[in-house]
Amino acid sequence: MIPYNQSSQSVIKSTSRPIQVFPLLGNVDMQTVDSFGEEWSTFHTFNEAEIFTAGDNYFDIVPEKILNKNTKALDVGCGTGRWSYYLSEKVGFVECVDPSKAVLAADNLLKDKNNIRISQASVDNIPFLDHSFDLVFSLGVLHHVPDTKDAIKKCVQKLRPNGYILLYLYYNLENRGFIFKTLFHLSNSLRWGISKMPNVIKKIVCDLLAFFVYIPFVALAKLCMALGMSQKWVHKIPLSWYADKSLRIIRNDALDRFGTPLEQRFSKKEITEMLEHGGCYNIVFAENAPYWRAIAQKV
Repeated sequence: MIPYNQSSQSVIKSTSRPIQVFPLLGNVDMQTVDSFGEEWSTFHTFNEAEIFTAGDNYFDIVPEKILNKNTKALDVGCGTGRWSYYLSEKVGFVECVDPSKAVLAADNLLKDKNNIRISQASVDNIPFLDHSFDLVFSLGVLHHVPDTKDAIKKCVQKLRPNGYILLYLYYNLENRGFIFKTLFHLSNSLRWGISKMPNVIKKIVCDLLAFFVYIPFVALAKLCMALGMSQKWVHKIPLSWYADKSLRIIRNDALDRFGTPLEQRFSKKEITEMLEHGGCYNIVFAENAPYWRAIAQKV
């Protein structure tokens, strides 16, 4: 494990390991942090099939050469720890950080993983020296902080020279048509209201959206695939990415999509500029959903 560069302010005595707690500084929206804490308390169990199916989707652009037992990785915004679980057998050690009470869910999922440590910390106060990691990954997280550009820079600082950063940031629908964008903007209006609801009501509403919005589109995508329609056309169906995902993943993502107070979206060009500003080169984007996933190296 990587030595801390500061003393913790307290310790959470969780089920399987102590979790050091560090001050949540600067670039953090506490309403969003609390929302994710509630979300991951609800959706905290994933089976291996779910983890590895999703993990193969997200890590497919990571070079094989970096996935070895000498690699020290940092998971920024670990949530339940499912991505660290996915990587645990592929790398030497993973440090997980998250600002929310999701660290307790991560502790439960990762209880049998001896090469993972969990810390409660924010992206502005990652408690490790710069140049400490071979791989930093942050999947579906940094579009939920006030200043994504600065958050990316803080993550890159933790990389060794030529180390890799893997990001997944929500896209701004630049590669979608008018109908898709119109549906999205209508749904975004719903998110604005739903995200402000009390947690119990918000979860119920998001479950209803999962069953009555997500599932019909998923069923349509499955039907089209069964009829032999090309992937090019199936891909145009909203939410078709969930065609091979479990109901639990769909419910989880509905809550993530509609229940989160702060959400930003970016184009390829904007993500490229943020990575370059952070000190990265050799930037490669995945051309398949979910968009946008990018891998880059630190100069």
